[in-house]
Amino acid sequence: MSWLQAIVLGLVQGLTEFLPISSSAHVRIVSTLFFGNDAGASFTAVIQLGTELAVLIYFAKDIGGLLSAWFKGLVSKAARKTENYRMAWYVILGSIPISVLGLVFKDEIRSSLRNLWITAIVLVVFGILLGVADHVGKQVRSKLELKDAVGMGFAQAMALIPGVSRSGGTLTAGLFLGLDRAAAARYSFLLALPAVFGAGLFSIPDVLDRSEANAASVPQMIVATLVSFVVGYATIAWLLRYVSKHSYSAFVWYRLLLGLVLMGLLSMNLISAT
Repeated sequence: MSWLQAIVLGLVQGLTEFLPISSSAHVRIVSTLFFGNDAGASFTAVIQLGTELAVLIYFAKDIGGLLSAWFKGLVSKAARKTENYRMAWYVILGSIPISVLGLVFKDEIRSSLRNLWITAIVLVVFGILLGVADHVGKQVRSKLELKDAVGMGFAQAMALIPGVSRSGGTLTAGLFLGLDRAAAARYSFLLALPAVFGAGLFSIPDVLDRSEANAASVPQMIVATLVSFVVGYATIAWLLRYVSKHSYSAFVWYRLLLGLVLMGLLSMNLISAT
């Protein structure tokens, strides 16, 4: 992997992780289209650590409150009645589907599911679903319930397929369940932390394996992760302001356009699907 590719992919990861357009799909497409190769699922998982570190710092006060309430709730009945205690459990429960399915389908995620035809199709399909959810969702609730944690947790697991979008899937589920955009976005950010940190740390040994022709060096991996952190932090602040005033229609149209363009490039054999 060249230094330019590592930096560009870190930038792409930071820009797209929190937008409902699939960061893994963009890293996959940009890597293939401009550098002629797939950077790999392991490299993608590791540079996501940068964007999740951005979430950890941006929501440090919220996360500290959740952790404190959860530990207090283990021994205190009063603490178990707090909203933070319930939210902490919702994050834990919502993280189970992607953790289990990620382990079960580990080999498929790193091979067959990275086919660009699959990416193009799910970009379009889940773009349409996001548009429908944004249009018909009642958006009447800001307080999460158990059904929201379960539904958004399974939606997050769908993002194991590049093109679905972890944030897009969870936001779509949240809107269908009646949450407003701000509440769905906040839970989506928090829900990502356990799964993405786990996947990233689990993938570090694979990235350090230099047997692959396009493997990144350790310095390249570190720089790409730092770039994704800096850009990702700025993207969080922008997205939270954006969703408080706008619909997701711009992202829906972008997904549809990108998916159709990708299908066209694949149909004309201008890029390889694998």
